[in-house]
Amino acid sequence: MAVALVSGSIVIFAVERWYGRHGVPRILNVDEMGWKDALKVGFAQCFSLIPGTSRSGATIMGGMIFGLSRQAATEFSFFLSVPIMFAATGYQVAKYRHLFDATDLGPFAVGFAVSFLAALVAVRGLIRYVASHDFRAFAWYRIVLGVAVLAYFR
Repeated sequence: MAVALVSGSIVIFAVERWYGRHGVPRILNVDEMGWKDALKVGFAQCFSLIPGTSRSGATIMGGMIFGLSRQAATEFSFFLSVPIMFAATGYQVAKYRHLFDATDLGPFAVGFAVSFLAALVAVRGLIRYVASHDFRAFAWYRIVLGVAVLAYFR
């Protein structure tokens, strides 16, 4: 996982360098995407199956490679996460349904609402950030975390 963290940072640096050299992206807004663009980004998401690889990072970097602006790639990455989150939640609820009863419904509803609002604020903040910044800070973070993991297990 630590190697994947550091390797992923190298990918981020390489994509940022490539992106900076190719000028204006082909797609500036998620609404401009076609099904082929969405499919390409979906394939990029498959790289997140590698342990230590971020799903959102794989889709954002893939989107940028395929001609999306940073902002469009980030927005679409979060759109892609919605079905995954619902599927994962549904799976966990089904798997542990024997542990639930009717009194759990209230806390689950509150938790869902608070999580949704917190995610909305975080996503909006990230989209504002990527509108004027690149992802190199995230690459450095991955390097520091990867080295820390390696040091811990050494």
